[in-house]
Amino acid sequence: MTETTDTQPGWFSAEELQSIRGRMPVLYVQAVPVRVDEAGMVTHIGLLMRADESGDFNRSVVSGRVLYHERIRDALLRHLEKDLGPVALPRIPASLQPFTVAEYFPTPGITPFHDPRQHAVAMAYVVPVTGDCQPRQDALDLVWLTPEEAAREDMTGGQGALVRQALAHVGQVP
Repeated sequence: MTETTDTQPGWFSAEELQSIRGRMPVLYVQAVPVRVDEAGMVTHIGLLMRADESGDFNRSVVSGRVLYHERIRDALLRHLEKDLGPVALPRIPASLQPFTVAEYFPTPGITPFHDPRQHAVAMAYVVPVTGDCQPRQDALDLVWLTPEEAAREDMTGGQGALVRQALAHVGQVP
């Protein structure tokens, strides 16, 4: 996670964030970037490659915290730009109804979603992108997989289940 200065409102120091994560759920947004054809059918799903704290490489969707006093739409745009680059050209849905709300627990097995750092609640969206995507920040790579390939991806923390839920939401049940 990147450190920020006190000049950015809504950010916490590493120590403050660790304390908060240990005492209350944290709100996140998650975006499953997709490419669609002219009929609006999903043709590809974009998955990021990241290195975790132990140095292992994992695929993931776009994800990040919602800042204090930040609109959900703005949080989605900020994280999509942060991870996919400034010319990804995401098309945020007019209605901000998530396709699911994923509850991440530090204890495995409560839900399909697990985050050892915290109890987090994530609103998840399928977001078509039409521009050139260049992974940035802590994303090392971006790969576009067919829906069939993406459905078979085994991702940490239950994000594979999230991708399969996204596919079901867009009518492509794996």
